Amino acid sequence: MARVVLLDPQDRILLLHGHEPDDPDDDWWFTPGGGLEGTETREEAALRELAEETGITDVELGPVLWRRRCSFPFAGRRWDQDEWYYLARTSQTATAATGLTELERRSVAGARWWTCGELARAHETVYPTRLAELLRTLLVEGPPARPVTLDTEIV
Repeated sequence: MARVVLLDPQDRILLLHGHEPDDPDDDWWFTPGGGLEGTETREEAALRELAEETGITDVELGPVLWRRRCSFPFAGRRWDQDEWYYLARTSQTATAATGLTELERRSVAGARWWTCGELARAHETVYPTRLAELLRTLLVEGPPARPVTLDTEIV
């Protein structure tokens, strides 16, 4: 699974607003990304998923920042994922989710650019759980020398 920590020129991060397909009140925010298709690399999957979910293609893909294993219920089944979070930068801030799957169309309510401060003050559920702290560290210290393994999250 390849995820994208997409930052704009003002260091805002783009998050998608997701929810259970049949329960919009059971919602959360998350980074764009998804699974690999065919023989594509994680980098190729990150860029493809970003384009499909946000319409953003003018991207400079950077290093892997974090890795996380997670397990969560969604749409009637349990999902177990090994997520790789890539840093990416863009000046393209308008979004258009033109390549969503049928399930994504039923469970993604939009996208929003967040400042680090807004994320730290948010009362909404955000994944990965420590994203505000991770983003603050990234903005202060820059990308880690090698990917940081985050705590496993089981929801």
